This record gives sequence, C-alpha cells and structure tokens, in this order.
Amino acid sequence: MNRSARSYDESDVRIRPGKGTRPRTKTRPAHDDAQTAMVVAVDRGRWGCVIDDDPDHRVTAMRARELGRTPVVVGDRVGVVGDLSGRPDTLARIVRVDERSTVLRRTADDTDPYERIVVANADQLLIVTALADPPPRTGFVERALAAAYAGGLTPILCLTKSDLADPSGFAAHFADLELPVLVAGRDDPLDDLRAALDGHLTALIGHSGVGKSTLVNRLIPDADRAVGRVSGIGKGRHTSTQSVALALKPGTDARPAAAGSGPAGPTSWVVDTPGIRSFGLAHVTPEEIVDAFGDLRAAIGDCPRGCTHLGPPADPECALDRLTGSSHRRAMAVRELLNAIGAGPEVIEAVSYGDVPD
Repeated sequence: MNRSARSYDESDVRIRPGKGTRPRTKTRPAHDDAQTAMVVAVDRGRWGCVIDDDPDHRVTAMRARELGRTPVVVGDRVGVVGDLSGRPDTLARIVRVDERSTVLRRTADDTDPYERIVVANADQLLIVTALADPPPRTGFVERALAAAYAGGLTPILCLTKSDLADPSGFAAHFADLELPVLVAGRDDPLDDLRAALDGHLTALIGHSGVGKSTLVNRLIPDADRAVGRVSGIGKGRHTSTQSVALALKPGTDARPAAAGSGPAGPTSWVVDTPGIRSFGLAHVTPEEIVDAFGDLRAAIGDCPRGCTHLGPPADPECALDRLTGSSHRRAMAVRELLNAIGAGPEVIEAVSYGDVPD
C-alpha cells in the first residue's frame, strides 16, 4: 500500500478547546461614564428612566447581565449607559443600582417571608382613604403607617369623598400620632396637598376604589390614570395595575393657579401604585415603629431585654409606661398600633398587590 512520504507529529492535530477551558475574568467594566437616572416605570423586563430627574428626557432600559436578578423598582436611582437619546426603538442598559435611602415594603400576608418592594427612595407616603363608598378602615391605615415608619417614610393621611361624610371622626383615631391629615374631596381645593407634595418623592397607596387615580388626575391632568367605580358589594375595582412615577409640576392642577403664587419650583414626583386589599407586615418589628418617634426611641433604651413594648401583662416593666404628657399619649397610640397590626391584616379578600379581579 502506498502511503504519503510526509510524516505527522502533534502539531498537525487540532484540538478545539471546550467551554470550560476558555479563559474568563471577573473584571467588569467600571462604567464611569454612566448617567444618573431615576426609574419611573417597570413593564415586562423594561424600565422607563428619566435622566437627571428631567421628565422630558426619558429612556427605555434593560437590566445589564452583570446585575443578575438584582431587583430594580420605581424610585430607584440607577446608572445607565448606551443610547440615551430617548428616540423610539432605542434601548439603554441599567448597570448600577444605587443604595436606597428608604424602602416601602409589603408582604402578601403576615406569615409570608418574601418581601415585595413597592417603591424605593420615596420620602413621603400618602395614605389615601375614602370616608365612604368604600367605608374607611382604620386597620389598613394602621398597617400603612407601620410600613412607613419601618421604611423611613413620613406618612400623610389623605381623606377623599368628603362630600359623603365628615372627616373629623375618622381623623381623630390618629390624633395622638401627630399624623398630618389632608382632606381632598371632589370639591375641595388641593392647595394644601400640593404644598405637602412640593419638592418630594411621594408614594400613594390606598384600597381599591378610594379615588386615588381621580386624585392623581386632578393633580396631573395629562396623567390619564384609569378611573373605576366601586362594585355593588362595597369593594373597589383595581384601575391602576402598575406603579408609575409621575412628574408633578407647579401649576398643573386642573384648577387655575392662584394669583401671586410665585414662580414655578422644582419638579416633584408622585408614585401612583395599584389599589390593594391586603398589606402584610411580616418584615416589620416593634422597634422599627417605635424608632420613628424620637422621644419614644430614647425611652425604650430603659426597657428590659426582650420587651415587646406592648405593656402589661406581657411587658410589666416597659419604659413607655413611665412617660408623661404628650409623649405618654403618643406612646399609648403607638402601642395601640402595635396591637392592631399584631392582630393580623384587616382585608376584604386576599388579593395580591396589583392583581386585577375578574
């Protein structure tokens, strides 16, 4: 048999390297050129972001692979790179999520260990409650207050549908907590509410059907938030299904601006969230609620170890009982709040946050 005269050696053998032998590096790009942005909307793996808080400079972004499954929610401050023109069909990348100053969290119920972040970096929580149709529920407000105190947000109670009931009785439940109360019924001017929102990032929460979207549309007429009616059995219908941050510019109320109100100020933001029917607080501890009040925070330093601050008979030596005057009244109001949330959520029915009923 004839064979080629050429001799072969190992250099003639080509070996294709497997995936496991390819050199890899843990070095990731620094993205020093990333622009700062705020997340204003989330929808199916895409994030709407505004550059430098400018509502007119909005881009759509995806989450960079190096972030993995890092949660990115409305209100987050992020770093974005790529095409930042904001033109149609362009896509930027979120490469960094900055540390959050505050977090509004909830769980499905009080036994659920999984925390859902509703809004990041909001400094205020506007708790919207109707005075009638559907009837107001102190339990929901108490739970919203607990979430605000634990998350570092300043709570404000906003009462709607004041044409159907007197707001003073319901507001009196929270007088000792020094909770700001604003009335924003259909025929009420919104001057005080606008002043409270000015210069802030404010999250709005409320039961379905309390008029939250109607309120947003009055504040921001071009927001065009869907408005629904309360069902015949006293339950609200979900009309907002996604959280979204909306720019609140001075003078954008449907009513004309007051004469001599002064020049336009900086843009403020309101975050409209889906209507909810349950508010789990599995993540909240009594200390986080008490810590929201400076005088009470100082007092519980004298409590015995393991004190739950609920008072006798569970905590016969709780230091809150030794307070006097307004501090004592506030301590007792906080104790009522702790007992109320410990009793379990006050719900109409178990519906997940943002779910739309049949």
